[in-house]
Parts: sequence; C-alpha cells; structure tokens
Amino acid sequence: MKRTFLPRALTTGLLAGAMSLLAAMVPARAQTLDKVSFGTNWVAEGEHGGFFQALADGTYRKYGLDVTIVPGGPNENNRMLLIAGKLDFFMSANSLQTFDAVTNNVPLVAVAAMFQKDPQVFLTHPELKVSKIEDLKPLTLLISKEGITSYFQWLKSEYGFSESKVKPYTYNSQPFIVNKDTAMQGYVTSEPYAVEKAAGFKPNVLLLADFGFNSYSTLIETRRDIVDKKPDLVQRFVDASIIGWYNYVYGDNSAGNAMIKKLNPEMNDELLAYCVAKMREYGIVDSGDSIKGGIGAMTDERMASFFDKMVRAGVVKSTIDYRQGYTLRFVNKAVGVELRPKN
Repeated sequence: MKRTFLPRALTTGLLAGAMSLLAAMVPARAQTLDKVSFGTNWVAEGEHGGFFQALADGTYRKYGLDVTIVPGGPNENNRMLLIAGKLDFFMSANSLQTFDAVTNNVPLVAVAAMFQKDPQVFLTHPELKVSKIEDLKPLTLLISKEGITSYFQWLKSEYGFSESKVKPYTYNSQPFIVNKDTAMQGYVTSEPYAVEKAAGFKPNVLLLADFGFNSYSTLIETRRDIVDKKPDLVQRFVDASIIGWYNYVYGDNSAGNAMIKKLNPEMNDELLAYCVAKMREYGIVDSGDSIKGGIGAMTDERMASFFDKMVRAGVVKSTIDYRQGYTLRFVNKAVGVELRPKN
C-alpha cells in the first residue's frame, strides 16, 4: 500500500512540491509480519486445504502473518512440538484431543473448529442397502486401534455394538473389497474414492456425525500462554484460516491445491476435487452453527453434548473440567460469511 499525500499549495515552493511527488512514488515501508508456525496432524491433503489456501493466496500475509505450515506424518508428532514450544499452533483431530489435554493437565486450548462434522464414516458394499447405524451390527467391522478406543466405544454405549464383530483395520481396503459382509472405517473425503478406483464399485457411506457422533474436527489448538499473552495474534490466525477455508471450499482453490501437490505428490486434481465436493455435500466444514457464526464456530452446548456421550462411553472421566480445554473467544463472529455462495 502506498501512502497518500494531499497536494501542497503552490506557494510552498517548487522544492516542496517535488519532494511531495517523490514521496508519493515511494512505497511505504514493508509491513512487519509476525512469524507463526502451524503443524498439521498428517501429510498435506485436501482435508487441510483451507490452511494451505490461506498461505498460498496471501491471506495470512494480509493479516500480518508470516506463516510456516509444518506437515505431519507417520513419524511426526507436531502436537508434542506445540507443547514443547517449537510450534505456535496445531491442527488437532477432534474434540477428544481437547478433553485429553484437560485430563493430562496439558496447557493446550482449542480456539476454533474448522470442521463442524467429523469426517469419520463406515463404508459398506452397495448391494447390502445399509441406511442406518443399526444395519452395521451383523457385519464384521474393520476398525483401527484408535477407532476402537474412541468412536467404537460410543457405538457400544449408544447403539449396543459388540467387540466380537470387530477386526483390525490396517489401512488396506482389500479385506473390505473382497468381503461384502464387512464394513470399513474411513473418511468421507478419501476412502470412498480409493475403494471406487480400486474395486470398480461405489460403496455406500454412513457418516457417523449424522447419527449422533457430534465431535468437532480439525480444530486449531494453541498453548494457553499464547492465548493469554498474544490474543491479537491468535485472532488474526483464526480469522485468516477461516477466510482460507471459505476460499478453499467455495472459491478458486488452485493455489492451495498446487501447494498440497508439491508437498505430497500422491495428491492429484481428481482426488482433491472429490475431497472438496464431499466436504460441501456433507457439510463437513460449513453447516449447523457455522451457517450463522461462520466457519470455525464452536458452542458450549455442542461441547457439553459430546462430552456427556464420551463419559457414558467410558472414554473420558466425568470429573474433568472439559471447559478448560477450549475457548469461544476467537470464533462465532461471522468472519467470512459473505464469501459463502448465496444459492
């Protein structure tokens, strides 16, 4: 941005006028940017797209931030780097990590929830005509170790599922593809695509969020000391990330996708487009409270509801003060809602 100068009166003299003209032609001193590091919980992919979009299209810079995104991976633990002070922000998987921080007295705070719905799904063969959670009970469920200790405990407490029907999911879709009497866990944004490409059929999808598993997902976490000492920095990072997500889901996301593909060559245009289409179709990013409050929205009522379900499931203890794990200070401000398409 260039400084604007009012014309000087002619009586100020030729020299003053010349100096004014010269000053108007010289750009203002470059904005000082605050350096920020943000760690994701997996390798670069479409499910992280809004953050990469905000970096690639200059949104973070517009908010005075020089952001470095540190991708996660199978041998990375960016959450520990946040705790150790090596990162400023972290992308946590879901609300259970918020409760876990309180349980273990770790001074982390969730400041925004970029996904209103957890993308966790079960895939089934199309000929089974599965349409509700109870329809999964006769099937063998392929579930990861992490899934057993989290959402499956909810399935047991809320729907009466039995562990006798569970087999380990090893992130290989072949056991599911060859056996129609199985249901496989996955993300609505990726595994259905992979199965269709590998097997030639379109699997049926049940999104757990649509049946009561109302965890937030893809939350922004930071340390409590950053919230206390640098609230303006937190607000700018949250707001810029929200704008990034609106642009990624609804606008021209080519800049963000180019960055994702550069960092992770396994991503391609077709898969990234599929991911965005499913996020829109299922309201993963923008639905419920975000319609009014904007992307990133969180509410006390939603947190309380999910906490109560996890207590009933035996996943968390009822004695923890889960409210210490998040704050609504930086969200529900309708930032960026004008970027949502009107139709």
